[in-house]
Amino acid sequence: MAKPLSGVRLLDLTHMLSGPYGAMILADLGAETIKVEPLGGEGTRKLLAKDPKNSLQGQGAYFITLNRNKQSVAIDLKSDAGREVFYDLVRESDVVMENFSAGVAAKLKIDFEHLKAINPRIVTCSISGFGSAGPNYQRPAFDQVVQALGGGMSITGQDASEPTRAGIPIGDLGGGMFGVMGVLSALYERSHSGVGQHVDISMLDCQISMLNYMATMYFLSGEVPHPIGNSHFVHVPYNSYPTADGHIIIAVIFDGFWDNLLEVIDEPAFRDEKYRTQPARLADKAFIDQRLGEILQTQPSDYWLQRLEEKRIPCARVNRLDEALSDEQVLSRNMVIDLKHPDGSSTRGPGNPIKLSRTNEESFSPAPLLGAHTETVLSEILGYSDEQRQELREQGVIG
Repeated sequence: MAKPLSGVRLLDLTHMLSGPYGAMILADLGAETIKVEPLGGEGTRKLLAKDPKNSLQGQGAYFITLNRNKQSVAIDLKSDAGREVFYDLVRESDVVMENFSAGVAAKLKIDFEHLKAINPRIVTCSISGFGSAGPNYQRPAFDQVVQALGGGMSITGQDASEPTRAGIPIGDLGGGMFGVMGVLSALYERSHSGVGQHVDISMLDCQISMLNYMATMYFLSGEVPHPIGNSHFVHVPYNSYPTADGHIIIAVIFDGFWDNLLEVIDEPAFRDEKYRTQPARLADKAFIDQRLGEILQTQPSDYWLQRLEEKRIPCARVNRLDEALSDEQVLSRNMVIDLKHPDGSSTRGPGNPIKLSRTNEESFSPAPLLGAHTETVLSEILGYSDEQRQELREQGVIG
């Protein structure tokens, strides 16, 4: 059974998180992904590699997760001979993805302007903190930098005096996800025009995009929002609440849910007729949240969740990671998979969230050892002879 991107060849020049995550998604979907690394290996290879709790046979959690379904080719792109090898690969490929600092790809002569002359059909994608233009595009950036600049940290947490980053690296991951969307859009357009183009992804742009309706609300009202914890600025009750053994979420979006909640929560004050509509509940948000929390603490989470679910009230346990990764719904959708090491040992990690009805094969090859596929790629894709490969190796061009 074919994967949806079978026949697409991707040259992955990425490192750390944003770029490798985007390339991983494309690889999971079937793109033949060749990870082009420097002779010493991509920097993330060393991250946690010697941590006994977070590594597998010398591969750290970052690398083993982000580089499944990829091949590794080691090339010195700083040398003229190495660039010529890379250019030969570009002639046989569809996409080049990188997340170098601003200006690095151009300096190495591997940016879109150089590569389109070699292969007019090539699609290139750069993921950077601030994109390729603008007054501040050359600033260095990592996940928390763009989380801060993008405004999200200012509305996360309990109090405006303590801005809080998202618990997952949404700055990096957002860049990778939008990079995938950009690449797929460019490939679709190329199927009509016959020529490639450059995809310019700014991690800060992605953060601004994800502000979504909250940005529009600011422009409409002129009011700068502040953090409100896990509650909602419209819906009540909509929050996380302590129980006797943990926390649960209750989300009363519609007035009908409030009526159903009263069949579960026996609180005379809640039966005041005014609370049947949202405006009055919002006006008394602090009281409702406090009293609801007091009542919920009298019983364990399972007790409340069973009763809330029976009344079809949106609710959930606030899972720890171990609970989320063992959830029956998560497991049923193959969202926890085996991550193998080339020596056959394995651990587990998150699966591919994109599920298709027909081209739905899911398979995951191990994150490669450095340069493990150099010989195969150069011989089978580029047709380099044994003598050519040996000469390049002796010159220190490939590894």
